[in-house]
Amino acid sequence: MTSTRIVAILRWLAAATILSSVVWQVTDRLAHGLFRPAEYFSYFSIQGTMIAGVMLAYAGWLSWKGTPEKRLVTIVRVSATTYSVVIAVVYNALLRNSPGDIRDAGYAWPVVPNEIMHVWAAVMILIDWLVLSGKFKLRLRASLWVAVFPLGWLAFSVTRGILDGWWAYWFLNPNEKAGLAGMFEYIGGITVLMVGLGWLLLAVRNLIHSRRLVR
Repeated sequence: MTSTRIVAILRWLAAATILSSVVWQVTDRLAHGLFRPAEYFSYFSIQGTMIAGVMLAYAGWLSWKGTPEKRLVTIVRVSATTYSVVIAVVYNALLRNSPGDIRDAGYAWPVVPNEIMHVWAAVMILIDWLVLSGKFKLRLRASLWVAVFPLGWLAFSVTRGILDGWWAYWFLNPNEKAGLAGMFEYIGGITVLMVGLGWLLLAVRNLIHSRRLVR
């Protein structure tokens, strides 16, 4: 078996692990009669997890076929990697011990898929990014593309919160103790983190690529 096909299999295994965390949570919520799809799929952590899983699956398909990675694929890869890492950072820094929804009283989220989604997905896709750096450089300004999806998600989430009172995360809710100013501080901070991390990931990728060329 060629090395590219081994890479493809490893990517598919990682993708299956990541996507299974979503399936596991959904089935568990359904079993307890607590699945609210319009809310569940509105969380950035869920969307980011699915993006990471699909991206790894597609990258695996490219590896299996031996198809070179193109610019658009690289941009999506760095975006998916950034989202997974930010999900891990924000969850473990701000959300890990947050109280659950009062409508879920007595329910505990299954631990394994939660850890996959908020810890191990970031580890797997980050390793994939660093080890498989591709065959060309991408300009660092391309890191700005990383913010496009999150900003669209933020616009949707804030608009929805204003209209129906449901907020995906407490730090987006201007009615919390931090107020409107606090909401914008969190949004600004996370946006800077997104773009900065995307820039760093591209810089590291280009450095690895340059060293491989020297060899």
